[in-house]
Amino acid sequence: MPYTEASELKVLSGPFEIFEPPPGVPTTIRPTAWQLGKARISPRDGRPPYEVPVLRVTVPKSDKVTLPDYWDITSKHLIAGLLAYLEAPTGGPYDYVVTKSGSGPTARFVLEARPRAK
Repeated sequence: MPYTEASELKVLSGPFEIFEPPPGVPTTIRPTAWQLGKARISPRDGRPPYEVPVLRVTVPKSDKVTLPDYWDITSKHLIAGLLAYLEAPTGGPYDYVVTKSGSGPTARFVLEARPRAK
């Protein structure tokens, strides 16, 4: 499924675990499962709540020791980049190295897909 607007997606159940790595620090994501959906967020700056697309990526407990065992990715750019790999009919699985550049809504991500050793 190509990238979809939030209005066309199903609501994901909570709790939410928003993926917010520190800028400049590479973070490896090794998905064991994933789900595309949406969530309603309430901005801290007083703007009214709105819906955003969310890519929920389940990871091994060894990669994320706290509950829940998934990350909720809300960056549209990062979602689009990851979906290109996750939905590909061949070539996987991959480990994804994500490096955040900047902060807040203007942050961007560098995505590197590394073939997973079998």
